[in-house]
Amino acid sequence: METGVAKLFSFSLKLLKLTVWVSSGLFGLYILGYYFKSLLFGNPSQWNDILPGLYDQTTPQATQGIGLHFAAGGLILVLGSIQFIQKLRENWPLIHRWVGRVYVFACILAALGGLIFILQKGTLGGLIMDIGFAGYGILMFWFGLETYRYARKGNFEKHRAWAIRLYAMAIASWLYRMDYGFWHAATDLAGHGDNFSGPFDYFMDFFFYLPNLIVAEMVIRRKSLAHSTFMSILASLIFLAITGFVILATQVFWEHYWGDPIINFFR
Repeated sequence: METGVAKLFSFSLKLLKLTVWVSSGLFGLYILGYYFKSLLFGNPSQWNDILPGLYDQTTPQATQGIGLHFAAGGLILVLGSIQFIQKLRENWPLIHRWVGRVYVFACILAALGGLIFILQKGTLGGLIMDIGFAGYGILMFWFGLETYRYARKGNFEKHRAWAIRLYAMAIASWLYRMDYGFWHAATDLAGHGDNFSGPFDYFMDFFFYLPNLIVAEMVIRRKSLAHSTFMSILASLIFLAITGFVILATQVFWEHYWGDPIINFFR
């Protein structure tokens, strides 16, 4: 019989998964509905309305790279959480395998597209952002290969661990927006400089994905954490705090950015 602490840990983890799934899925639809749709209809200059300088007609290879990044990125944000549905894995393993192949391939394409953009054009924030974002792309590429490799070997315990790490990378671009939205609401973007060259910007160049790996390792080692009452309570509080942050940020982004492009995407 589960103790109260064990129930709290299980509930907080499930609530976090559900919240992240919904929010990152909405962001994925927004990416497809705004950025990728603009590319399909030959209007990539529209990107600059949200991210100034992203599109530059003098660097077509960079545009192709970031277009690939957006298309694949939107897809992985929509598909990623599906792979963790236990009943799907158990009852329809063929669907799990094929969706997984598409998902991992899309993760690798998103990483390559982003790296192509950085090599061809560079990021708006300069060298530090180049390093931070390139590191993110390299990690996603590596995690995608490891996830696929262990699935092919039939080592599903390691496959699942790498898949969790890959998912933590896949949702990092979504978390980047979440963090900036929250920081804007809380501090009016203190430390944010022109062309993302302020101290907060430099911090975010790495913070948007490295803490994800800490949470991912907590999820991977959740059975070990469950043996310690203190660690279970601490992990539960962290999961609940993150959930509250995501819900608040999602509401703000839906109202100001995501809502209209997503609705128009299906019209």
